[in-house]
Amino acid sequence: MLRPLYVFLFKFFGWRVNGGFPPGLKKYIVAVAPHTSNMDFLIGVATRSIQRMQNARFLAKSSLFKPPFGWIFKMIGGYPVDRGKNTDMVEQAAAIFGTEDHFILAIAPEGTRRKVEKLRTGFYYIARKAGVPIIPVGFDYGKKEVIIGNPFFPSDNVTNDIEVLTSFYRNIRGRNPELGIG
Repeated sequence: MLRPLYVFLFKFFGWRVNGGFPPGLKKYIVAVAPHTSNMDFLIGVATRSIQRMQNARFLAKSSLFKPPFGWIFKMIGGYPVDRGKNTDMVEQAAAIFGTEDHFILAIAPEGTRRKVEKLRTGFYYIARKAGVPIIPVGFDYGKKEVIIGNPFFPSDNVTNDIEVLTSFYRNIRGRNPELGIG
C-alpha cells in the first residue's frame, strides 16, 4: 500500500536497492548489518515494501511492544523478544519456520546498535535448526544503497561460516560508521 511512497522517497534521497531476494525461496532469514542507527528500521521497512515482502517479520526488544505504540510494531510484523530472560529464542524462532509455508525473518545479527566486535550467533543457529538459508543485507549509508547478498546455507563449521558472513558486512558503512562490526 505504501510502496509508491517508499519508492519515491528512495529516489528522492538518492537510495537504491542492489540485488534482490530469490522469488522462489519461501523461507529464509534476512541478516541486516551493520545496525548502527534507529534509521535502519525505517530503511528496512521501506526496503521490505519496495521488494514486495510484506510477509517478512522481525524480532525486536520487548520494550518496543508496550503501550502506547506497541501495537504498531506488532501490526508491521514484529515479534517481541525478552532479552532479560533465559528463553530459548533459537528453538522458538526455528519452530515458527516449521509451522509456516512462507516465512521470512529479519534479524540484526549484532543484536544492538552499539559497537560490537563480532556477530552474535543466534540468527545462525535459527537458520541451521530450521534448515533455511541466511541472506545477508547491508544498509550502506555511504553509497545510499541497500545491498542484498546471495543466500548462504549454514554448514557444520560455525567459525568459518560466521567469518564468511562478517566479511560481507566489513565494507558496508552504517549511518554511524564508528559503531560498525569489528
